[in-house]
Formats: sequence, structure tokens, C-alpha cells
Amino acid sequence: MQRTIANPPSPYTGWVDWEVPPPDAELRVYVDDSRSILSRNDSEDLPFRYSVNPYRGCFHACAYCYARSSHEHLGFGSGTDFDRKLLVKTEAPALLAAALQAPSWRPEVILFSGNTDCYQPIELQFRLTRACLAVCLAAGNPVSVITKSALVERDADLLAALAAGPGGEVTVSIPFDDPAACRAIEPGAPPPARRYAAIAALARAGVPVGVNIAPMIPGLNDRDIPAILRNAHQAGAQWAHLMPVRLPGAVEATFRERLQAAYPDRAAGVLAKIRRMRGGTLNVSRFGARFRGVGAEWEATRALFQLWRAKLGYSERPPTKASPPRSRSAPEPPAHRQVSLFGRPSGPGGA
Repeated sequence: MQRTIANPPSPYTGWVDWEVPPPDAELRVYVDDSRSILSRNDSEDLPFRYSVNPYRGCFHACAYCYARSSHEHLGFGSGTDFDRKLLVKTEAPALLAAALQAPSWRPEVILFSGNTDCYQPIELQFRLTRACLAVCLAAGNPVSVITKSALVERDADLLAALAAGPGGEVTVSIPFDDPAACRAIEPGAPPPARRYAAIAALARAGVPVGVNIAPMIPGLNDRDIPAILRNAHQAGAQWAHLMPVRLPGAVEATFRERLQAAYPDRAAGVLAKIRRMRGGTLNVSRFGARFRGVGAEWEATRALFQLWRAKLGYSERPPTKASPPRSRSAPEPPAHRQVSLFGRPSGPGGA
């Protein structure tokens, strides 16, 4: 669905007030000149230490995406800019190879991706995720992939080789079973049926695969939990997770706007339920609490999920071959220049 330019105010840039209707948001792709590719964290509520993100911004355009605020650090907006101004780390495979060849590196699980989807549509052209997986396979390093894209099927050969060797697994994110709700809230992502098909394709290839009902948005997709678990299990999913919606920073404004546009009669009720699930606010950023809900409604939803997970025979955790420790260092800010989707970088500058 085409959207006009709409970005919440950013604390890092000036506010733009359009005197005429804003133009359509056009896709622009930039080269990200990051000097490193491995991101590290020491968050006690995250089950990984290292992650690889070949892209910044995401064409999937999910209204709830917690990574939106990170685009503001690049001088872009967190609304339509996040959806249509995408940064590509063209040197990602070489940077990853150098990192894994360093004498200090000890193989441990690398997450693809901790920020934006590594299989968003521009991966079709740039193939950076596939190249990075090949680097991990050559280095004997285990990987864990989380995506909502059916494009992951393309790399079943590499993922199966990783699974049979150092370790490889995929979790497919499916928050909606209703395709209409998916189109409204995740307009650039594949419909649920394609994601179930991706699970089936990976399972047939011998890749351990699970499902992530994330985010759970009370009053919007909690009723989909049984159907998602049934359909994903039938397709071959082995484990299942549930996570409540997070709305940090500028994400709240974009989510409110798009929720109101899609569900004008339900938006206020959904926001009220989120507040109850978050103890009176729309977001909790505190480590140890940000991935958990509170209150009777959340506990009922969690109990429903646990009931169906047990009934269908899901595992709680994937069969990871390595257990990653936790540490953190701040990533380096990138430079970026625009690049054509069909050619060479077009030169310096922003947008």
C-alpha cells in the first residue's frame, strides 16, 4: 500500500510541517559504510550476544516495529522513512569473515537479525544475508535466524548445512492468522499463508524451525493464538514463543496513527488493553520487564498460549547447539550514500 510521507517528530532533527499534502513516500536505498558488522549486547533479557543486521530500515513497514526509533539516529524519520529509506551494508560478508577469522573469536550463536528483517525484499537483489550465512558455514559458526519473510526458503540449502554442522535454526514471526489484519499492520510483509509455507519448506529441508507470535497486541491478535499455533505446527514448527507488543520512543506515534487508520472503531480499546498489560503505560523499557506483560488479561492470554503449546506438543526452546554468553559494546555510527536498486552507488548525500 502506498503511503504519503509521515514521520513523528525526532529529537535529533527539525520538525517538518507540510503546507500542502505530503508526497508519496518513495523507496530510496543507501550504502551503509559501517566498519563492523557484529553487534553486541549484554542485556540479561536477550538470549544472544552477537547479531548481524545487513540492512537498516525495513520495507515490511510493520506499524509496531521497535527498531523504528533507531532510524532517527541516522537523520531519518521513524515513520515512512523507516519503511522506504533503507540502508544496505554492502561490505557485510567481508566484515563478518574478518570478524570470524580473528584470533580472539570463539564460535557462538549469531542472530540474524536483532534489529530489522534480514530477508526483507531488497535481499532479493543484494543477497547479503545469504552471503553472510555462507561465511558462517565456512567458519563453522552457528546461527539463529528470525524473520517474517518467505524469502528464507531460498537459503534452505545453507541453513540445512548449518543445522547439520555447527548449528542453524529459524524462527518465523507470525503475529496474525488473519490476512486482512496482516495487510493493515504489516503491509510490506508476506501474508500468513506464505509464512506457514516457509515453515513447511524449511522443515522438509531438515532445518529446525519454530514460530514466534510477536508482537501480541491485546484486542487485535490475541484471538489468533490457537490458529497460529495449529497452522505452524501442522507446517512443521517445533517450538513456539509469545511476546507482548513494545512501543518505545517514536514507535508509539506511528503505531497509534496506523492503528487508528486501520481500525478506527477498535483503536481506543486496543490502546487501553496495552496500557493494562503494561501496568498503566504504553511501554516499559526496563530490562527484565520490557518483554513481559502484567495483569489478569495478560495472564489469561499467556495461559491460552501455554495451553495450546502443550496440547500441540511444541518445545519451549529451539535445539540450539551453542549457548551464547552476554556482553555489550556500542555499535559504530555508519556513513551512508544513496544507491540505485539496479546499479552502482549514486554518490554522496542523504535524502
